[in-house]
This record gives sequence, structure tokens and C-alpha cells, in this order.
Amino acid sequence: MSRMAMAVKSTAAVVSFAFLLWSSAASAQPVGWMTYTIPQTGTSVDFPASIFTEEAGRPDGRGQRFRTADGRADITIQAEPNVSNDSPAAFLAKKNPPARIQYKRVTSRFFAVSSYNGDKVFYDRCNFSGRMVHCVLINYPASEEHDWDDIVTRISLSLRGS
Repeated sequence: MSRMAMAVKSTAAVVSFAFLLWSSAASAQPVGWMTYTIPQTGTSVDFPASIFTEEAGRPDGRGQRFRTADGRADITIQAEPNVSNDSPAAFLAKKNPPARIQYKRVTSRFFAVSSYNGDKVFYDRCNFSGRMVHCVLINYPASEEHDWDDIVTRISLSLRGS
């Protein structure tokens, strides 16, 4: 290979590397968190308000939906009465979850499930207290799954209800 070809190839590699560093830094801006609370039910959850910037309507029961500005991801924070006083396992079974759930954890106080739905990942967690079910439902691109892991974990672990 000639010196000129090696210099061009080397320069292209440096430019590509610099672009990767720049694009990683641009997408690694700090996430701004806030707590969303449903006063009537005592449901609260930390969520990244700097990511979910747009209100997207109300779910069943009480709560709010939010989505990203580009619509690629959404979050629903909701609470609803547990009219049948179902256990988390019974409540989940009545929702008819997909047969091929990738992650499922059910305890006496909550359930969490996650799987793929087309090109999206869904994650649902519901905590049970008294006669209320406090839930957070998140949908995001499967191609960004690893980028969302820490965000989904923080949201999930912050879900509370009284």
C-alpha cells in the first residue's frame, strides 16, 4: 500500500473514531428525573422527565401517559382499584399476558414482566397495597434495549403506593 493510501486510511480511521466519540458524548447528556404522584391514590414513581417530555393522555383508572418527543418510547403511570382483591399472580393472569414473556417475577406484593412486542420492548410492574394496584408500563425500542436498562431499573424500583 502506498504512503498516500495509508495516510488516507489512517485519517479516515481518526475521523471515524472522533465522530463516534462525539456522537456518544452528545447522546450521554444527564437525565433529568422527577417524581410523578397521583394524589388520590398515593402512587408515586421517579421518571426521566427529560426523556418523556410530552403528555400522551390518561390511562384507565387514574394516572398519566407520557412519551418521548419523537414518539419512540412511552411510559404510563397509573393506579386502579383491585376490586376482586386479586393477588399479583391472579391479577396478572387476568390481563392475559403474552405466552412468550422474556422476564417474569411475581411475589405476594408485586409483579414485573417484560418481553418483546414487534420492534419494541415492554416492561410492566404493578405493586399491590390495600385495595389498589399501582403500575408503571414502559415501551421503548428493542434496538435501544441496553441503553434503557438502568432507566427502567430506576423507574421500577421507585414505584410506591399507599
